[in-house]
Amino acid sequence: MARRGVSGARRGGAWPSAAVPQRRCGWGAGAAMSEPGAAGPSPAAIQVSRIMRPDDANIAGNVHGGTILKMIEEAGAIISTRHCNSQAGEPCVAALARVERTDFLSPMCIGEVANVSAEITYTSRHSVEVQVNVMSENILTGAKKVTNKATLWYVPLSLKNVNKVVEVPPIQYARKEQEDEGKKRYEEQKLDRLETKQRNGDVILPVINPDRQTKEPHTVGYSQSSLIHLVGPSDCTLLGFVHGGVTMKLMDEVAGIVAARHCKTNIVTASVDAINFHEKIKKGCVITVSGRMTFTSNKSMEIEVFVDADPFVDEPRERYRAVSAFFTYVSLSKEGKPLPVPQLLTETEDEKRRFEEGKGRYLQTKAKRQAQMQQSAQQ
Repeated sequence: MARRGVSGARRGGAWPSAAVPQRRCGWGAGAAMSEPGAAGPSPAAIQVSRIMRPDDANIAGNVHGGTILKMIEEAGAIISTRHCNSQAGEPCVAALARVERTDFLSPMCIGEVANVSAEITYTSRHSVEVQVNVMSENILTGAKKVTNKATLWYVPLSLKNVNKVVEVPPIQYARKEQEDEGKKRYEEQKLDRLETKQRNGDVILPVINPDRQTKEPHTVGYSQSSLIHLVGPSDCTLLGFVHGGVTMKLMDEVAGIVAARHCKTNIVTASVDAINFHEKIKKGCVITVSGRMTFTSNKSMEIEVFVDADPFVDEPRERYRAVSAFFTYVSLSKEGKPLPVPQLLTETEDEKRRFEEGKGRYLQTKAKRQAQMQQSAQQ
């Protein structure tokens, strides 16, 4: 049985759109690790570094958005798991529950070093908020630039009982306002997760050997794509469930295929809306990652991605929706300049409805960005 099946070629990359002592760590080949003096039992911030290699990037040399998302999640998992085990209690592993909207501010290329810093900014009784910044470094010139900023939410699961969420040790805030702002973010993401769950009845039927010669280009059906992946031990945490970063990388691959089929050009990830992890995916599951185009503006396209899991091993049950998100891509010329995106042709009432919903999200994001720019200009 093939471990993964994909219809199409992946072309995507990534593109723009209380002081505490740091304890540094690294992972994987090429990761930098340092220990600048004694660290406390619950580090408030960490930094990891890794050089970008050819297998991290697309054919144009831009690092895949999924590769960056995976590094972001790994840093978040390290710091949140460390914190949740910093006091006496049940051993646990932090599981990713949600990633807030993430913008790719600047491209990262092969040969550059990704410096990923993570800091815990809020804790509730059963969750941890982690803020992550990614900076690319040209080790030949020393030039550095911020490429990503992300907010992740984790919940600690007991090593003895994977269905038990253990209590999170509280953190100390420099000011009362920081705790109040964190609590507000916590309530907002909790409400959004509930709303997203209610929309999860939708399905994307897999495309089996589609005859694209008979389909009209730039329609939803023409670019729709699916990927099938057998979850193995290397994909999983100590608890035997899939790492959130692994799932996000697969989702970015499928979204990239959809975008490339639609544009027939080099495409890169511009942003990812909130990614909600609704249920755990266990080792031995077969997951289907499906993507479809929902909206296009003049220079961007929105792709909806679902992850459905079929648990065949140990405990057979019905297929279920595990993860969902919206990815935004842009089309680039050989010189790396943005290109116009072909207009999406909607054929059914559902496609027209999803297009209007996507247009609403696009206009809302555009208005927020303009407001932020005006606010920055006034400061």
